[in-house]
Amino acid sequence: MSLPLAQVARIGAYTLKQHIKGGRYPLVLMLEPLFRCNLACPGCGKIDYPDAILNQRMSYEQCMEAIDECGAPAVSIAGGEPLLHRDMARIVKGYIAKKKFVILCTNALLLKKKIDEYSPSPFFTWSIHLDGDRQMHDHAVDREGTYEVAIEAIQLAKSKGFRVQVNCTVFDGADAGRLAAFFDEMEALGVEITVSPGYAYERAADQEHFFNRERTKRFFRDVFARGDGGKAWTFTNSPLFLDFLAGNQTYECTPWSMPLRTIFGWQKPCYLLGEGYVATFKELMEGTDWEQYGVGKYEKCSNCMTHCGFEGTAATDAIRHPLKMFKLGRNGVKTEGAMAPDVDLSNARPAEDVYSSHVERELERIKAADPEGYKRVQNAA
Repeated sequence: MSLPLAQVARIGAYTLKQHIKGGRYPLVLMLEPLFRCNLACPGCGKIDYPDAILNQRMSYEQCMEAIDECGAPAVSIAGGEPLLHRDMARIVKGYIAKKKFVILCTNALLLKKKIDEYSPSPFFTWSIHLDGDRQMHDHAVDREGTYEVAIEAIQLAKSKGFRVQVNCTVFDGADAGRLAAFFDEMEALGVEITVSPGYAYERAADQEHFFNRERTKRFFRDVFARGDGGKAWTFTNSPLFLDFLAGNQTYECTPWSMPLRTIFGWQKPCYLLGEGYVATFKELMEGTDWEQYGVGKYEKCSNCMTHCGFEGTAATDAIRHPLKMFKLGRNGVKTEGAMAPDVDLSNARPAEDVYSSHVERELERIKAADPEGYKRVQNAA
């Protein structure tokens, strides 16, 4: 369970400083500069927009403004598929010049073609999307052969001196033994793992294979028990977040810790839950009624245990209780015995169906800005 010392020190110093100052602060900027992708994963809620929206891109200048606005020490670039963005290499270089840690998430289908546009740096990591072994992953992305492409891309990137991790999202129906064996394979390759349970995006085509909270905890206990409490594998996740997945910590989410900037603007309230957009990071932080969202507060959040919501909580807990974190790192995750009490869900307010309104507004904006271009895209579709 390790990260490069320089990264740990830099992010740790930032986090401690912000914690002492008090108030809300971001840890990682989540950036989606486009929604277009070369896969159509059933569990993704990002790729079924109309073509007029899928053709939109954030500019290099907008991407730089986003990190300057929020001030986070790290940025995770996703999508869509980021390598489809013609300015992606320039965007990455721009962030590195600002001494920001950059995690570039990709399905790796274009990595072999694009890799020479990038250079190894202690501030840069390739994050390869792999949702388990060959069968698990190819099923999750609904295309055979993608696992082999990703493994080849990992080997290529490592041979060129890049830091590489895999981004593994786990869905209900996964087999704990097979996932543990996949983690063993990644460890043998010298690759770090970011793991998280899937979240039921409202726009996702497949709504039947997302974990509930009870299933999440029991599943991850089963997985970690097969790897010496998780110590057998090198995770980028914090030990306290992994302990939370196994039901040993009672956490509420910290939705502002990983704010999302997309072609629509800053997404309210968090990376996974889209209930409106604002033009500036300040508006997001000061104009969002945070008490209306989160586990136990809002029905849509009830089953969420994803890293983008709870890593920030784990980071705060580590600052407040450093000995607990160090002990956990030494002993591993507890996989037997009673679980910590969960957050009470009984008083959560009902879900609201509001996710499509921003799409309609964006289409109207595009149409007003370029009527002929909008018409061509609609006719082509």
